[in-house]
Amino acid sequence: MLIRAARAAEAGALSELAVRSKAHWGYDEEFMAACRDELAVPESEIARLRTTVAEHDGRVLGFATLEGDPPEGSLGMLFVEPDAIGRGVGRRLFEHAVATAADLGFERLTIDADPNAEPFYLAMGAVRIGATPSGSVPGRMLPLLAITVADRRPRD
Repeated sequence: MLIRAARAAEAGALSELAVRSKAHWGYDEEFMAACRDELAVPESEIARLRTTVAEHDGRVLGFATLEGDPPEGSLGMLFVEPDAIGRGVGRRLFEHAVATAADLGFERLTIDADPNAEPFYLAMGAVRIGATPSGSVPGRMLPLLAITVADRRPRD
């Protein structure tokens, strides 16, 4: 599996991947419609969001964004194709984002997690620090997680 920088021309495909990945959790059409704008990856933002993709045999299996400026930023998005969930794609994207954050001088990343994804992030070493309002659904609260990145650089 190759982890590489996303290309601006992939923005539409990444946005649709995010929708498919979110829908994997069984949300209804009304909920998904409310989330669609928030799941969009604007072409003009691909580089600024430090968007990376996981690719295998030419197929994009997932993507992540690393947002903000040191010392604190956020793992803005991390989505995996539904048929690739549970195959290590999310883990590789997460580890790459955290290692990149450490190399750039970040000390901590926050994560506004879908409740269904919280167990994944906890298994990756994040801790729950509170709750945050959904950007798409009024009144819905999401788990707010954080991970310290300073000591997470891969060792030679």
